[in-house]
Amino acid sequence: MHPDTLAIHSGRDNLGQAHVPPIDLSTTYRTPDLSAATASIDSMAAGGLPAGGSIYQRLHNPTVARFEAAMAKLEGTSVAVSYASGMAAVTAALLAAKMVGQHVVAVRPLYGGTDHLLASGLLGLEVSWATPHTVGEHIRPDTALVICETPANPTLQLVDIEAVVAAAGDVAVMVDSTFATPVLQQPARHGARLVLHSGTKFLGGHGDVMAGVIATDDVWAARLRQVRILTGANLHPMAAYTLHRGLQTLPVRVRAAQANAQVLVRRLLAHRAISRVRYPSAPGCDPKGLLGRQLKGPGTLIAIDLIDGYHAAQSVMAAVGLFTPAVSLGSTDSLIQHPAGLTHRIVGEAAQREGDIGEGLLRLSVGLEDVDDLWADLDQALNRTVELAAK
Repeated sequence: MHPDTLAIHSGRDNLGQAHVPPIDLSTTYRTPDLSAATASIDSMAAGGLPAGGSIYQRLHNPTVARFEAAMAKLEGTSVAVSYASGMAAVTAALLAAKMVGQHVVAVRPLYGGTDHLLASGLLGLEVSWATPHTVGEHIRPDTALVICETPANPTLQLVDIEAVVAAAGDVAVMVDSTFATPVLQQPARHGARLVLHSGTKFLGGHGDVMAGVIATDDVWAARLRQVRILTGANLHPMAAYTLHRGLQTLPVRVRAAQANAQVLVRRLLAHRAISRVRYPSAPGCDPKGLLGRQLKGPGTLIAIDLIDGYHAAQSVMAAVGLFTPAVSLGSTDSLIQHPAGLTHRIVGEAAQREGDIGEGLLRLSVGLEDVDDLWADLDQALNRTVELAAK
């Protein structure tokens, strides 16, 4: 079925007479049949699904399972495993990788939290930093995972997933596809074994739920579930219900916001305050021709470099009225933030330079407002920076 249909109907099996999926908030479940309950414990301890019914919410929850089933359908994988936040999902993937080897290869730029976790050494993994073109040079016998993000946060850099998968060889590739959503990109169809999403962003879509999810195959899912059981980084059933509901409008939200972004990009390209617009369909931003081949559309995120650098960025952040100056993205309303000072502050100056994250870079998450209203707000804020520079 078409993704638009799957977004609405996936995860709705076995609802009985209910029209919409119910919320199961129970923290524990009755276990009158001890043999069946023990079989469930054994299955889940090995990373499987309950064999004889749910036991405890940390091990399995029906509402969470419905959301995971829907995400697997949308990404074209066999299963998905969800977590309480995007960073909990990243951490789980890295801990699961330790079951395979002690080395990972990471392609910058990545989301600042992911970059910081890898660079911190907290999880005891050795990390090699690569470009999309040098992944193969860093593969070792103990390499467990290759991590990349496309479109990348915050620069919108595009990575050829098939090329990275080919360079990785037998090593699993995890793609952070948060910016694209399953509507615009399905990395598993290009060879990725793990597809990561911060569900906090587009999947929920309204800025009111926090989550992470990894769509993958059965082998990696078993590892990921074992980590989740041991760490307790579970997605709450209410959050799972909210996310599952959010999937129903995901395609229309993404396409409508994308249409707004495309209009804004055309206008931003001609603005006197801007030195560069980074957007998959903007000139020079898709040298490998991934739009149409890997990415179905350019998306809703825009990055702009301001001519007058940090002070101009600071001025724009203070001057916007309709755009909300805030981190995060993928909500119905439009947001604007300064990566070097906020989301990527923790990665350090060297990593920022390596990721091409300058002091004059602003990231825009375009929402569903009227596009002319959005432009009027941006235009007046950008014009103010030009006026200030002239004084």
